[in-house]
Amino acid sequence: MAVIRRALEEFQLPAYDDQVLQIQQYIKILAAWNDKVNLTAIRDPLDILYRHFGESMFAGISVPIERGRLADAGTGAGFPGLPLKIMRPGLQVFLIESSIKKATFLAEVIRELGLKEAQVLVRRYEELGEEIAPLDYVCSRALGEYSKFLEWAHCEALAAKEVVLWISANDLEEVQKIQTWEWREPIPVPNSMRRVLLMGTKKP
Repeated sequence: MAVIRRALEEFQLPAYDDQVLQIQQYIKILAAWNDKVNLTAIRDPLDILYRHFGESMFAGISVPIERGRLADAGTGAGFPGLPLKIMRPGLQVFLIESSIKKATFLAEVIRELGLKEAQVLVRRYEELGEEIAPLDYVCSRALGEYSKFLEWAHCEALAAKEVVLWISANDLEEVQKIQTWEWREPIPVPNSMRRVLLMGTKKP
């Protein structure tokens, strides 16, 4: 518990008791499942805490992401969508994951943590549109294929207002060249050498 609180403080995040407990429980479930299903290449619990939880939740205060409807494309083991849901219980979250095994894990986490208004969609993100519209945020972390993803995020069917990306500084220039979004200044991620948060507002 103290380790989780300290990590959250390093990201300038609040450390409420119920949320700290949910993070602790999530990490336990992730560790148990990771032996059977390759959910994340990061195995050390401390690295998981900083890289997955700290970096994901940092967007809650820096972007900021507070309320509304959020879709997390290619969520994998639930990052950034579920940590943001833990931090911002008022968010309605759609976790988009094409792997049935990973989707089963996500459903288990949602059930165990008692999260409301968090839904797993076993689909490729490109196949979705009006079913999840309108969206306040579309986000992705380490998805790649940025031009394809941003074209989908911009489509009229989604009616998305803003897009949030966790990307390496190496990919920043490539993404900022995409003109369908109004890009804000990138935000350096704490405890990271080369990763930034980038937010764009949809252009008409």
